[in-house]
Amino acid sequence: MNAGPAPETPRAPPRAGLFYGWYIVGAVFVVHTVSCGLIFYNLSIFLEAFVSGGGFSVSATSNATAVFFISSGIAGLGVGWLLDRYDPRWVIAGGALLSALVLAGAGHVTELWQLYGFYILFGIGNAAVAVIPGMTIVARWFTRQRSKAIAYASTGLSMGGIIFTPISAGLVGTLGLGEAAYWLALMMILGVIPVTLAVLRRSPEAIGLSPDGDPPRRAADGSLLPPDGIGFAEAVRSRFFILCTAAFVFAMMAQVGSLAHQFRLVLTRTGDTSTAALAVSVMAAASIAGRLVGGWLLARVSSRRYLFGIFVLQGFSFAAFAFAEGAVALLIASVMFGATVGNMQMMQPLIMAEAFGIKAYARILSVSQMITTCANAAGPALLGFLYVAAGGYETAYLAITLSPLFGFACLLAAGPVRALIEAEKKAVLS
Repeated sequence: MNAGPAPETPRAPPRAGLFYGWYIVGAVFVVHTVSCGLIFYNLSIFLEAFVSGGGFSVSATSNATAVFFISSGIAGLGVGWLLDRYDPRWVIAGGALLSALVLAGAGHVTELWQLYGFYILFGIGNAAVAVIPGMTIVARWFTRQRSKAIAYASTGLSMGGIIFTPISAGLVGTLGLGEAAYWLALMMILGVIPVTLAVLRRSPEAIGLSPDGDPPRRAADGSLLPPDGIGFAEAVRSRFFILCTAAFVFAMMAQVGSLAHQFRLVLTRTGDTSTAALAVSVMAAASIAGRLVGGWLLARVSSRRYLFGIFVLQGFSFAAFAFAEGAVALLIASVMFGATVGNMQMMQPLIMAEAFGIKAYARILSVSQMITTCANAAGPALLGFLYVAAGGYETAYLAITLSPLFGFACLLAAGPVRALIEAEKKAVLS
């Protein structure tokens, strides 16, 4: 029987009056900004570098990029298992170190097997340093303010693209992939590992606190009560888990496909590279703003009702992309789409925590993320197939408008968010 990780030495929050959980949020924000900026948002930069400088075909590099998503999703299962048993700081630090080593080797990839090995290892590193560990830690530290905390922490996922994409593109363009890769690896190590080890803590109970800064919850004998929630096996077999995960599969597959094709869509419609780049930047800014507004709204409306609204807005944004022609119309569509991008990334970790508690949260989220991440790999190819089959983006985007509709229907059929936890509480009381 696993006794769990050894307790940490309790330490006081850095400053009286400020709950240490907000330091956790800040640290996760930094980790997400650096890791997502240097891993996820660098995928398109590496694709171009491997094709133009490495001599690989677009098809081979695109397929290898798809393997990144599959590798990351499968590795997330192991990450969830580790997070339930060990200090998350070592999981994140290990993921950052692996990602840095892979980054440093980017300039040495010359064979096809090395290309696939690069993306497989890159995907494993991404799983250990990004969404699953970050959202697991934040969810453990907050209950009442969980939506706001997750919104703030996950904003780093978008901020990474704004900060590091131009840096990476500039370094690769100036120094070449081989030399630039070493600098990117150094940024990964210095940007993630120090803040992870210095600030992050496994849970509030590990330093004598409780979620939201409340007094520790204790049983009659004075021992700390375990976190509430549903066991892993019961959760993943539940109707809510299956249908809610299916809802995110539809929405995220279409979202990633649209992200991959947005630049080309705007460029095709306007013939202007600067407008296409502006549309992507506007989308990223709207993603951040939408996530922050979402954190505020979720304190006032239920997560399920809010997610229904995001599905509807995503459908309207795809329809807008289908018919928008001028620069202004395309920028408006980009703002609508961006608002859904940030919120969709935030809502999956949040609604899983609300539905099943944090007893087995890391493993539950890792399974849901694995399924949706593997589906993400098909998004760009699906939209590309529809583009070719329909002879243009209008019909292709109209077709993927069905995805959020299917997501809406799945969420509706999933039922109440906290049904299992409420049923368990009633059973204990009776």
